Amino acid sequence: MLMVGLTGGIGSGKSATTRRLAELGAVIVDADRIAREVVAVGTDGLAEIVETFGSGVLGPDGALDRAALGAVVFADDTARARLEAITHPRVRRRSAELVAAAPADAIVVNDVPLLVEVGLAETYHLVIVVQTDPAVRIERLIRDRGMTAEEANGRIRAQADDARRRAAADVLLRNDGTLADLHAAVDRLWRDRLVPYERNLREERAVRHSGPVLVPADPGWPAEYARIAARIRYALRPADVRLDHIGSTAVPGLDAKDVIDLQLAVGSMAEADEIAGRLAAAGFPRLPGDWSDDLAEGDPAGAGEKRLHGSADPGRPVHLHVRVAGSPGWRFALLMRDHLRADPERAASYLALKRHLAAAAPDMTGYLDGKGPWWEQERRLAQEWAARTGWRP
Repeated sequence: MLMVGLTGGIGSGKSATTRRLAELGAVIVDADRIAREVVAVGTDGLAEIVETFGSGVLGPDGALDRAALGAVVFADDTARARLEAITHPRVRRRSAELVAAAPADAIVVNDVPLLVEVGLAETYHLVIVVQTDPAVRIERLIRDRGMTAEEANGRIRAQADDARRRAAADVLLRNDGTLADLHAAVDRLWRDRLVPYERNLREERAVRHSGPVLVPADPGWPAEYARIAARIRYALRPADVRLDHIGSTAVPGLDAKDVIDLQLAVGSMAEADEIAGRLAAAGFPRLPGDWSDDLAEGDPAGAGEKRLHGSADPGRPVHLHVRVAGSPGWRFALLMRDHLRADPERAASYLALKRHLAAAAPDMTGYLDGKGPWWEQERRLAQEWAARTGWRP
């Protein structure tokens, strides 16, 4: 099933986003609600808290007095760690139970206020961040929660800043307008991305990029690579895999098709086949067909053979090239990237060729065939550059 992480700062409208997703059909796993459930009256979680911190953390009705508990743990890292050791395992177990009870084709949205702070982004297929201007958030907290401006500012400062959340976001939902504006944005996200992503994930179908369409170089591509790579590493844990950002999106200033290319090094094609199911479950299904690199001279691994995976996410096309470490194709992907990074004139030559072919080639086959002579020259020039500079992959 599609696992979505949802987060946002206090007062951003995260709860309103969650409610709308629930109306559309998402299964909601609310971390805050679960955190309250596991320490409710009569639970072993509450009993352990009282045993650890004393009865002074209880209110007159026997329920947890969160303000009293907060006063104990807020400024004491050791006390806070003891509290988290009580609550976090229980929250994880209950969350897992709710996910296990969801239908196989569910879109599960995990509402996690501290998703960024505790480093959970890589555990989800997609992360949605609701972002709102701090002044709007303060106004909402004063109006809706009765806070003073000072209290609202303090709560905002205690959380991750907007830059950290943006870095973790696959989808950034701006919520500075009306509730109707937010609902319209959530509806589009549900229809255009979440529903097809779930279907592609379930059917192990990768999104295919259509046509030789170039877009201007995007300085955000490296950050997108980092998020994708983190998910792949999480899916393949505990193995310490080598992943590299390759292709045109890895070269600063180079226009490219809006597809993130990654290279995963394996020891053999048998290993590549063994991990295919784990990659598919993480959102990167294998593309059908036989794939190879035309760089096989002297390749002991088998004529440049590779596996190619894509992305099930319609909002982020990906090509994941799985190659044997040390093979000619693996080496050349890294060499060409580094050569173009180091030689602006050569990168400009490649950009001019790409633009010409994108305008003239009728389809991807013509586009790729048109690059052939340039690539042959690049192999020679890049090898000469590697010899001069002592480059190593």
